[in-house]
This record gives sequence, C-alpha cells and structure tokens, in this order.
Amino acid sequence: MAKFQPTSVGKLENDYDVVVIGSGGTGLSAAIQANELGMKVTVLEKEEELGGNTNRASSGMNAAETNVQLHHGVIDNVADFYHETYKDGGRLNDKDMLGYFVYHTAPAIDWLSDHGIKLDDITVTGGMSKKRTHRPASMAPIGGFLVKSLLDVVAKEEIPVFNKTKVIKLRQAEDGRVNGVEVNADGITKIINAKAVILATGGFGASKEYIKRFRPDLESYKTTNQPGATGDGLKLAENVGAELMQMNLVQVHPTVQQDNPHVYLIGEAVRGEGAILVNGEGKRFVNELNTRKIVSNEITALPEHSAYLVFDQGIRDRAKAIEFYDKVGLVVHGDTIEDLAKKINVDPSNLQQTVNTWNKAVEEHNDTEFNRTTGMDRGITKPGFFAIHIAPAIHYTMGGIHITPKTQVLDGNGDIIKGLFAAGEVAGGLHGNNRVGGNSIAETIVFGRQAGQQVTLYARSL
Repeated sequence: MAKFQPTSVGKLENDYDVVVIGSGGTGLSAAIQANELGMKVTVLEKEEELGGNTNRASSGMNAAETNVQLHHGVIDNVADFYHETYKDGGRLNDKDMLGYFVYHTAPAIDWLSDHGIKLDDITVTGGMSKKRTHRPASMAPIGGFLVKSLLDVVAKEEIPVFNKTKVIKLRQAEDGRVNGVEVNADGITKIINAKAVILATGGFGASKEYIKRFRPDLESYKTTNQPGATGDGLKLAENVGAELMQMNLVQVHPTVQQDNPHVYLIGEAVRGEGAILVNGEGKRFVNELNTRKIVSNEITALPEHSAYLVFDQGIRDRAKAIEFYDKVGLVVHGDTIEDLAKKINVDPSNLQQTVNTWNKAVEEHNDTEFNRTTGMDRGITKPGFFAIHIAPAIHYTMGGIHITPKTQVLDGNGDIIKGLFAAGEVAGGLHGNNRVGGNSIAETIVFGRQAGQQVTLYARSL
C-alpha cells in the first residue's frame, strides 16, 4: 500500500467534535474509536513524521488471557499480569488504572484483529513470568508495523490527519471547560472549536528542560526518544490547571547502542529470545530479564558502565529487528565464541566458559548463577555468534498528567477538567516506578480506545 499522505493544511476546518493531539499509537487508536462511534474527529501532529515514539517500539504488546496465547499453548491469567506489573512498578502504580488496563488488553488484541491488524506471535519481556508480548507473525518490530497498520485504517475511514501542525494553546469556555485549541500551521495561527480534546502527545524523554527540572541526575544521559518527545502536552495541560504526578519517575532502558551520534534501542525481545549480557571480563553479571530498573542499575555499576549482548544465529532468527541493527552496523560478528571474544576485546576463555555454563543452564532450565527463568527456550549454540555493545539511556517517562481510568484529566484539587482527556505516555500513574517492556504499546491501544469512547460519551452529553 502507498505511504500514508497527511491531509493538506488548507483543509483544516474550524469545528470538530474531537481534536486528538498526537499521531502515535494512542492518538490513532483514539481517533479511530471515536470516529467509529459517530464523532467528527481530526488528528493534529506537530512533527513532519507521523507515529511519534510508537515508531521506535520494538518488542510487542502485552496482553493476558488471549486466544493467541492459547494457540501457542500458554495458559495465563489477568490476575498474574496485574500482580507482576504492580510488583515491577514498585507498588507505586495507580491501582484503578492498572486494573482497567490488564482487563482490557485481550479485548484490545481482538479490536486490532477486527481491523485486520494481527499480532499472532508471542515472546517474553523482563518482569513477566509468561509469554504475554504479542507481535506480528513476521516478528517485525511492533512500532512501525502498528503505525502503518493504524494509518491504513485511518485512511480507509477518511479521518483527517494534519502534520506540521502544532497546538500552542488549549482554549477554555468561561466555566473552565476545554472547548478547542489554537494551532500554528505554516506560520498561520488558527482557532479550532471542539467539544473535547484528547492529549496523546507522548512523554518528555527528549526534553532537556523537563529532565533537568525533575531528574537532574540524568541530564547527561542520551535518549532513545524521537526528537518530538519534549513534553508539549504536559505544558498545554499545566496551563489549564492540570496536575502532574510522579514526574521524577523516568525509565532508563538497559540495552541501548549509543557509540554513534544516532542512538539505537536494542529491543527486549533479543533477551526474551535468549541473549545474555556480559561485562568487560566476558562474564554474566545479572538476570538479563529482571526489570529494566534493576538491569540498568547493574550495568551502570560496572567499571565500564556498559556491557555486551551476546547471541547466536538461532536467537537472531527469532528477533527480526537484529537484521536492522546489523544493517546499520551495530552487530559484531564471530565465527566462533573465541573469535567473537577477540573482536569485542574480552577474554576468550572467560566468554567460552560463560556461554558453556549458560547453555547448561538452558538445558537443565536452572540458572544457578542469577535465577533467570524466562527467555530460556534456546541456548547460544548455532553459528554464527554475535554481540552488540550497549549502555543505559533515557527511554520512558512514567510520570505525567494525573488522569482517571476514564482518561479524564484532573486538576490539583482532584476535580475533573471537563472536555480534556489524556492517554498514553503523556499520562502518569499506570506503570509505577518501572515500566515493563510491552506495556507501553498495550497502554496506547487500551487507553487510546478508552479515550475515544469517553470523549464520545462526553460529547453526547453536551
């Protein structure tokens, strides 16, 4: 199918039922859902490229009790998904939001499937006991696949999407209700009236200003975020009295290739399919599928503050993103483990010993060194052998706008700001102090759909 073409800015109308700000997974899901419920919707995106940070997601979409899991022989239950996510989030997750989330992941997989977007393969990410991470059967990185697929639906439903259109202000009626936006497009400022506005603008992982304000200790860190992730939605919301919450909770992703000016996230699926991490001595030092927080801290504590992901052809065959990492020159190749060790400057006998010990752990399904229990379907046995140099980088912002499970935005008194909704990474509370890999894509669909439904109920009540 041809590349999606945004609507030309001359066609931007003065009135819509719903204005969605942001064209990532959350914004597109919200727009599709509201449109299908009879709302006149538009999507506004400040960047030229559509899709936001969703484009960069690589592992998959977590969901429990799905038919896809059963087709793969995985018996799961939503309560386990809830408790594991709550524990992994340091028990700081908003329980009501988390409850809504876990119970609506399986319907979200079905909803995507109803739109021809099929996630038929599964893998595992850190902090999860079961294979919950759904992805396309091609094992392609989830982000680009999802954005392209959702844009195909948007095109079919003729929902107008405007790029290079920056919302500079939320408009309010005298009673405080949000009833439109002021935009800047092509240097022209325009007012658009709306019954409701959805903020789906993503996080602030690429904002030096917000990082300095809330996490000065991370100021020097690189980021995996696209340049537009600068917290614009937070500013818009703050200007109408919205409360921000847990803004100091910023996730550092453990496996990021950052030796070049361009930073590349190496997705968790690589570890989920069996890769291990080794230090400068060629030895393992952590359960690779512990939470991101723990794995990142262990890497940062190493003398070199970085590590190597080590894997073989068998693992490479199960994580298609590696083909891309190789194409852009991030993957070191070795014919043997010894050969690989020399190329990454670690002791060959140490690395060989590490791999032998790991392969035995996989065979016996018993990792006596670090108690890893997942991502052990295959050892590191099939030539060739590969490594990627990684170190932690800013990846995700768990804090954000304080919302209800219905995506309604709250002010500092806990009152609802009428007409304003927020979902996805711009909202805080769901993940606690550590987001589990695969939960952000699930959040975009679950709460994107919820926002689309709730704005419809609200607009119908006016």
